[in-house]
Formats: sequence, C-alpha cells, structure tokens
Amino acid sequence: MPDYGSCGIIIDMQTDFYLLNIFKNKLLWNTILAWAIAQSIKVFLGVIREKRFNFGWFVGTGGMPSAHVCAAVCLATGVGIRAGFASPLFAVTILIALITMFDAQGVRRATGRQAEVLNRIVDDVYFRRGVKEERLKELLGHTPLQVIVGAIFGFLLGMIMST
Repeated sequence: MPDYGSCGIIIDMQTDFYLLNIFKNKLLWNTILAWAIAQSIKVFLGVIREKRFNFGWFVGTGGMPSAHVCAAVCLATGVGIRAGFASPLFAVTILIALITMFDAQGVRRATGRQAEVLNRIVDDVYFRRGVKEERLKELLGHTPLQVIVGAIFGFLLGMIMST
C-alpha cells in the first residue's frame, strides 16, 4: 500500500532514493571539478598578478581561463566518450558548449566594455557635479584567448577524468 503523506500525494519511497543517484553521476561531478579547477587557476593567477588574495575571484566572471567554457567542454567531452560522439546527447552538449563559448567572448565581453565606458562617464559626472553613482562591474566576459584556453583545458580534463 503506497504512503499518501499528509497532503494526499502518493510518495514512492523507491523513487525518492533514485534522487540520491545524483551523487553517483560521474559526468556531473567531473564537470563541477573542472569548473572548480579553472576557477582556482584564475585565483592563483590573480594572486600572482596583483600580489593579493580576493575571495571574489572564486565566484567572479571573466579572467583566464574561462571556467564556464572549461566546464561546458569537459561535459561535452565526457558525454562524447561515454555516449558516443555520434549520439544525440553529444550533439546537445557540444551545441551548449559552443553557445557558452560565443556568449563568453561575445555578448558578455561587449557588456563589460559598455560598463567600462559608462564608468568613465560616471567618473566625469561625479568629479564635475558631485553626483554619486555606483560603479559597474567591467570584467564580465572573456577574450578569445581565454575562451580557447578554457576549451582546451575542459577537453583535456574531460579526456582525463572520463577514462
């Protein structure tokens, strides 16, 4: 007899345990690990470049390498190895990776450049008229090199971790 719980909804205890299988999903954890490794590299390079530590670098956007691209390409590589490079699932993941790469160096980079120009305008207005405005974040996107390095790094991590 199924358990209806307190709301009259059938609760299948077996199905609830299926959700715990997320902890067994190697592709998911490999992708998260690839993202964390790429973010850690950004932090390491930031410490070397600026001679200081900033915790915000762990979660921030922009910088070398692109962690988003690294994760997307790592996932696509892992799916290709496991499901086959001719599989529909690989097609979906590689298209998402390509969209991520385009967005990282295209749209988000343009937004960062616009923020830079707006910040110069705000500085000019502030110094001449005393207007106080909050500065916009300028480092939103990636250079093409950062995207390429992220993709190469994601591919290599995907190959290493999926074998």
